[in-house]
Amino acid sequence: MTPRPLYLDYHATTPVDPRVLAEMLPFFCERFGNPASRQHAWGWDADRAVDTARAQVAALINATPAEIIFTSGATESNNLALKGAAESLRDRGRHIVTVATEHKSVLDACKRLGTCGFEVTVLAVQADGLIDLDRLRGAMTPQTILVSVMAANNEIGTLQSLEAIGAIAHQHGALLHTDAAQAAGKVPIDVRAMNIDLLSLTGHKLYGPKGAGALFVAKAKPKLTLAPQIDGGGHEHGFRSGTLNVPGIVGLGRATEICREEMPAESARLRGLRDRLLDGLRVRLGGVTVNGTLERRLPHNLHVSFAGVEGEALLMAIGDLAVSTGSACSSGSQAPSHVLQAIGAVREGGGASIRFGLGRNTTAEDVDYAIDRVVTVVSSLRGAVAGPT
Repeated sequence: MTPRPLYLDYHATTPVDPRVLAEMLPFFCERFGNPASRQHAWGWDADRAVDTARAQVAALINATPAEIIFTSGATESNNLALKGAAESLRDRGRHIVTVATEHKSVLDACKRLGTCGFEVTVLAVQADGLIDLDRLRGAMTPQTILVSVMAANNEIGTLQSLEAIGAIAHQHGALLHTDAAQAAGKVPIDVRAMNIDLLSLTGHKLYGPKGAGALFVAKAKPKLTLAPQIDGGGHEHGFRSGTLNVPGIVGLGRATEICREEMPAESARLRGLRDRLLDGLRVRLGGVTVNGTLERRLPHNLHVSFAGVEGEALLMAIGDLAVSTGSACSSGSQAPSHVLQAIGAVREGGGASIRFGLGRNTTAEDVDYAIDRVVTVVSSLRGAVAGPT
């Protein structure tokens, strides 16, 4: 029996996997040590747990444990990567390249850097959400020190060609940073093969706890350094001071381990459910437009527009479906999605847009229920707009 309401907003956040919670619980009351306390058994135990989690996170992206810095989440990781790299490399150059569809934590960090003497180029995207590699090449200058392109878009699920993007960045002596908050644990990521120098991820997007994230910092030659954004103790190799959130880090590590083990089967299952959802909507409704490419897309993402329907009316009418019109990280904003604007999907008569995010607990029965609800509501709203004949 499909529960009411039905949660289909797994891009916004995910429930903590029970296996993750079980791993975390002892570190709240029993194994409560501070890993920086190197003089006794409680500190040693916590330090070992953090080391284990560091190795688990590293294994997910083909990094080494020493390249993983723990943070409070992807927003902090993005800020540390962008601001830390810019400050550290400003003597080499002051030009940064990013993309119009990036998460606000990247765009706003770049905007802040723009007020601090850096030049920021924001690339447009094509209608499918992908960047034009020739346009990226044309944007590079001798002053370019950093390129930041997200691995998977948080609204339309577009997967960028990171290997090619990284190669272009490296040809021009620049670093590649990627916000992988939505991609990590959902699609394979190999920081070596993809030419990635800095990568951000967060626990709550992959069935781990909120408040725990990580930043991959490549140990390249010469060694990559970042200017810390939080001072006070020199934790995390000096990159990020502050007492470590051991329960959260343990949970993040276990969550990434589960994703690495189960990703192939889970991705195939979710892709099948996503296609079932799209086919069901298309068969029973006209005027359904997919936003973004279906060929290079997260397996659990579907973002569609319904012609002839107003967005807020649609969301209010399907209140028993937890879905989104876009990012959950710009709470309270009624402005059109900057992602949909960038791909040209915000226009007069463009219709209401919904992001469906399927997840580990989503079943075929859930998808069929969602199809029925959306078809019923959209048909009703279209009839109300058309009026009596």
